[in-house]
Amino acid sequence: MKNVRILDCTLRDGGRIINCEFPNEEIKDMAVRLANARIDIVEVGFLRDWRKVDFKGNSTFFTDVDQIKPYIQKKEGTLYVAFIDYGMFDIESLKPYDGTSIDGIRFGFTKKNYDEAKDDVVYWAKHIQNMGYKLFVQGVNSLNYSDRELLEIVDMINDIHPYSFGIVDTYGAMYIDDVDRLYSLIDHNMLPDICINFHSHNNYQLSFGFAQEVIKLSGTGSRQIIIDATLGGMGKVAGNLNTELIVDFMVRKKYYDYDFEEILDLLDDYIYPVAIDHKWGYSTAAMMAGIYKSHPNNVIYLTEKFRLQTKDIGKLLSMIDPQTRQRYDYDNIEKIYTEYIAEKIDDKQAIEELKKQMEGKEIFVMVPGNSLNTEREKIDSYIVEHNPVVISVSFVADVPSVIAFFGNQRRYAKLATKRTGREVIITSNVKGDGNDIKVNYHSLINRGYRYFENSTIMLLNLLKKVGPKKITIAGFDGFNEKAEKNYSDDSFQNDRHVSEFAVLNAEVSQMFSEIVETLYPNCTVEMITPSVYEEALKKVKQ
Repeated sequence: MKNVRILDCTLRDGGRIINCEFPNEEIKDMAVRLANARIDIVEVGFLRDWRKVDFKGNSTFFTDVDQIKPYIQKKEGTLYVAFIDYGMFDIESLKPYDGTSIDGIRFGFTKKNYDEAKDDVVYWAKHIQNMGYKLFVQGVNSLNYSDRELLEIVDMINDIHPYSFGIVDTYGAMYIDDVDRLYSLIDHNMLPDICINFHSHNNYQLSFGFAQEVIKLSGTGSRQIIIDATLGGMGKVAGNLNTELIVDFMVRKKYYDYDFEEILDLLDDYIYPVAIDHKWGYSTAAMMAGIYKSHPNNVIYLTEKFRLQTKDIGKLLSMIDPQTRQRYDYDNIEKIYTEYIAEKIDDKQAIEELKKQMEGKEIFVMVPGNSLNTEREKIDSYIVEHNPVVISVSFVADVPSVIAFFGNQRRYAKLATKRTGREVIITSNVKGDGNDIKVNYHSLINRGYRYFENSTIMLLNLLKKVGPKKITIAGFDGFNEKAEKNYSDDSFQNDRHVSEFAVLNAEVSQMFSEIVETLYPNCTVEMITPSVYEEALKKVKQ
C-alpha cells in the first residue's frame, strides 16, 4: 500500500468559490477523470440537511448518498467520499453503505462544537462508522487547540478508531514549526493504523512546502498519510494546495503512478474557465486572513470594498472577537465596517448650505459611465440650454462651476490637483482637506444591500434632503460585461469580476427605484444617456 495518498477536494472545498454550482456533466466527468488519473481519494461534495439545501442537480451540495451515485464510476484504487459538517446534516437520515455510492465520509467539527457537545460529536462519528462508511475525522482549525486539548482529541480519536484524523489549517495560518509540532504530537499519541490527513490553505504560500514536510515527517514508517489538494489550487481567497503540484512531486520524487497529463487536461477543461470570473490565490488580503485566522468570507466582504487599503482590512479583522471572526456573520462585519469607515457627524449646517444652493433648482448629475464620452455633445448642449447646478460623482468634470461629490477616499485622494478651486462635497468617510462640505455617510447608505456604498446612490440620497425640483442624470450607464468600456476614464476600472455585474446592477436598480419613488412627484428624475436603470425609472413614472 502507498505510504502517501492524495485526496482531491476540488468538487467540495474548491467548489465553495462558486457555491459548489458545477454542471451535472462536469461533476461526473471530473470525478471519473480524477479516478482515471489514479487519484487515491476523490471528494465529490457536501452532504447537507434536506431542510437547508434544495437539491435539484448542478451542485455538489447533496442531501442523500443516493444522489451521488450517478456522478461516480467505481474504480479499483480510488475511494469516493463526501463531507458532513456537524449540525449541518440530518445524521439519522444517513443511509447504510451498500457499495454503490460513496465509500467514506469526512466529518468536520469545530472546537466550539466539541466544547459544547462532545458526546453528540462522538455519536455522529460512531453513527457514520456504524452505517458502514470509512470515517475521516476533521477537527476544524487545528491551531485552535492547545497541546493538552489536542491530546484529549487524540484520546477521543483512539477510542472511535476512524480511518483517518486530520491536521487542518483552516485559515491558512500555520508556519512550518506548527506543522512539525502538530504532526509529532498526533503521530506519537495516535494509534498507528489511523491515517493522518493534512489539509491546508495557501494564505502564506506554504501549502506545497507543508505537503512535502508532512511527507518527509512520515518517512518510511507504517503511518499512512493523506494530502488534500484541489485542481489549480481552486478555493476561496487564497485557495488550497494545487493537485498538479503534489501529483508532479509524487511522480518525480516517489515514482507514484499518477497520470499527470490527465490532471493538466482537467485544468484546461474545467478550472481555467472558472478562473476567468473567479479569483483565488495569494494576495495581501489573503495573508491578513491567515494572520487573523479569519473566515474567508469576512475577507471577501472587505476586499470588495474598494475604499479600503490592506492595512484597513487588518485593523477591521482585529476588531472582531477571535472566536467570532472564525465564522461569517454578514450583519456583524457590515456593522463593524460602516462604523470604522466613517465618523458620525452633525451635518445640519452643511445640509442648510446645500439647500440654499439647490432647493427648487434643477440638478444635473454626471456619473463617470462611458456615455459621458459617446454622448458628450448632447450633454454639453443640455447644460448650456438649461443652466442647471452640475454635480460630478467621484470625479471632477470639465464643466464650469461643477461641484464634485466624493464618497470614496481613494478617488478623492487621486484627484487632489483637479479639485483645486472647485466646490467639493464629501461624505464623512472621506478625510477631506478642511475646505470641503462634509455630510454624514451613515445617513446616505442603504444598509442591507451588498453594494450599499454606490456613490451615485449616496448622492441621490443627499439630494433628497435638499429639495431640488428636477434631477437630470448622465453617464449612469450601469455595468455591461460585453461593453468594451464601462467608464469614461480608464483609470476608474477596478478588478470587480464581470460575474458580479448582474447582482450589482440589480441592487443599484432597486435602490435607485426606491429613491425616485420618494422624490416623485415633487421632484422629477430623468436620464439623457442610455442606462440599464431606465426600466426602474419607467416603472415609477407608470
